Amino acid sequence: MTANEAIPSLLPVYKRIDLVFERGEGAWLIDTHGRRFLDFASGIAVTGLGHAHPHLVRTLKEQAEKVWHVSNLFRIDHLERLADRLVAASFAETVFACNSGAEAMEACIKMARRFHWHRGQPERNRIVTFKGSFHGRTMATISAAGESRLTDGFAPLLEGFDQVPFADHEAVRAAVTDETAAIMVEPVQGEGGIRPLPEVCLRGLRDLCDEHDILLIFDEVQCGMGRTGRLFAHQVAGVAPDIMGLAKGLGGGFPIGACLATARAASGMTTSTHGSTFGGNPLATAVANAVLDVMLADGFLDHVRDMGLYLQEKLTSIAARHPERIEGVRGEGLMLGLKCAGPHVELATALRENGLLSVPAADNILRLLPPLIIGREEVDIAAEKIESALQTAATEGAA
Repeated sequence: MTANEAIPSLLPVYKRIDLVFERGEGAWLIDTHGRRFLDFASGIAVTGLGHAHPHLVRTLKEQAEKVWHVSNLFRIDHLERLADRLVAASFAETVFACNSGAEAMEACIKMARRFHWHRGQPERNRIVTFKGSFHGRTMATISAAGESRLTDGFAPLLEGFDQVPFADHEAVRAAVTDETAAIMVEPVQGEGGIRPLPEVCLRGLRDLCDEHDILLIFDEVQCGMGRTGRLFAHQVAGVAPDIMGLAKGLGGGFPIGACLATARAASGMTTSTHGSTFGGNPLATAVANAVLDVMLADGFLDHVRDMGLYLQEKLTSIAARHPERIEGVRGEGLMLGLKCAGPHVELATALRENGLLSVPAADNILRLLPPLIIGREEVDIAAEKIESALQTAATEGAA
């Protein structure tokens, strides 16, 4: 777009697909023409309980008729209950509520720096991060990721971040200096191409942080809240961070984020050191509590693990039949990716035309992020649609 071209009323920072959805039912979305789409995008891992979940709808309606917003000048009962429940279900001892994943990660970064400043070590302010990471779109979070696709045109970036290759423990160790405050990592990279950090690496990072008296930050904005079959992705490795960012699935579609921390890590966060006008408001926290009602119920996460294995088996079988199109399957639980041999956008388009929604990611990965309530019948339908799209592509290629 040149300076003389008209700009639309909606800032053109997205290349939007020409579909308008007017309603949803569980794992399905229905557009304005009545076409049904099986939603394996979930709003980019957000609508973990599907669309129009009755418990979430009922909770939101009830709260909307009471009070929406009061600000954090006053106590908020739903917020206090949410914090208590997140603490009880995690490593954390305290919670800060905000509105998005980017805000959650901003709080994580500020908390890590403040921790060392509070102890009289202001020079310890650098954070080691990983290439291929995505932590949000604020100045701090794009500086943390350091990817040119995020940072071009936004210089000068914020100082204090040292990027190292993904899963390269020796590079991490070499990057840790007397100025290091923390190591920040996604247990499973989402935007970076559905790349789980090996369990041995997660444990190694914990050991390294303990050795150097620095903090370990996990970004579970995308991979948390049941997405991998555990409430939090890091739990499979039996390690715990000092600080963690959550969002996306926490609200089931209602905007909310959270920074979770140990009492030690949060020791520098005293009155007025951080805040949010809307963060933790009654509407958002009522809905987030409703999400936890479902996710913490007996058998829910077992179901996610079962469906994840079932979907992974289906995808692996498909990949074996189409090695010229699919090079492999990645991921955990219901956070899976197809490594495409050709452009992943072409497959995403073919699937969408066949009534299946997906999400492209880096490294030519097509993400499949169905609602966590997905059933076998819907997995079978999705597998049939993927198979059909690949067969059509193979036939057209042969012609």
